[in-house]
Amino acid sequence: MAAVLASGVSADADERGLERRLEPRHEQKTTIAVFGDWPYNLNLLNNANLLLDSVNSDPEVSLVMHVGDIHSGSMPCTSAGTLPPIAASNPGWNQQIFAAFQKFKSPVVYTPGDNEWTDCHKSKESSSGKPLQELAAVRSLFFARPGWTLGLHEMEVYSQAKYFSPSYPADAQFVENMIWVDARTVFVTVNMPGSDNDGLPWSSVEDKIAREAEIAARTDADIRWLQAAFNLAEREHAAAVVIGLQADMWDPSALAAGGDGLDRYTGFVRELANQAVRFRRPVLLINGDSHLYGSDRPLADPSSATGKIHNAAAAANLTRITVQGSTNAPGEWLRLTIDARTPGVFSWKNVAYCVDPLTSCK
Repeated sequence: MAAVLASGVSADADERGLERRLEPRHEQKTTIAVFGDWPYNLNLLNNANLLLDSVNSDPEVSLVMHVGDIHSGSMPCTSAGTLPPIAASNPGWNQQIFAAFQKFKSPVVYTPGDNEWTDCHKSKESSSGKPLQELAAVRSLFFARPGWTLGLHEMEVYSQAKYFSPSYPADAQFVENMIWVDARTVFVTVNMPGSDNDGLPWSSVEDKIAREAEIAARTDADIRWLQAAFNLAEREHAAAVVIGLQADMWDPSALAAGGDGLDRYTGFVRELANQAVRFRRPVLLINGDSHLYGSDRPLADPSSATGKIHNAAAAANLTRITVQGSTNAPGEWLRLTIDARTPGVFSWKNVAYCVDPLTSCK
């Protein structure tokens, strides 16, 4: 499948890839549950069953997607790979989240957020981990079986660990990047975290050479994986494409004085715009990061506030949803329905499961 998903490969390789086609589970219509920035405190973790029961009780939900941040930006990381463990760290946190994911009845797709790896060096996270070591730990736990989702009933997917372009074998490290097809729609996730795509110095553990190398390798691989998804969508005559990632690449607070900036997303956003324009049909981008639910068309008008940020091509067919997250009330998950028979393909609503994530869910 590497050849099917990669651009610029030989026809022979392409034919071998077609033999590895993964059959969709639904012909025209499917519903998925999407959330992110969860759990952001012990109240949400201790009340995880409220979210689990809400999602699991919906008979139409066929997949669960978590768009990153499995703890808040003021909670510690795991001090992965550091001995003795950093005193302020929480080595068992990721395992608790993994256990919660495994209680969802449907397959679970998770893409990492900045709080669980890029930001672990920050003092507000108690300087409780080195970013690359934390990312390695996330991969080893949540992506231990490349090509398979999490959840009680796992599902086979295309993982970049297996289906990388032969021209870029190093892309195999990005086991977290996935593609699957359902209801005539191509779904793709990429590791694109907040904090300006890991562009901020790593405080006391700063290694600029390693950090810049990580950003370049991952972003380039993300772009190739995005291209692969759209190439597959064209081949499959898909009705739509859905992209899941963590970063809010148009977050106005990042552009304010003292903000993190957004420049490290520009290359990816421009390629996303180009692919959306070429595809012509509906494209949906889902992100977390900025915590408050909202939807817009950030690339519809190049002269708009969002259009000017990355100076990308106009892509009126791209819709973006930011899911509700953090401890904002009420706690909600996004119920997204994809129906390839309808002109707009996508419809959604928020489903509340926690009255006030900051104090009490009940």
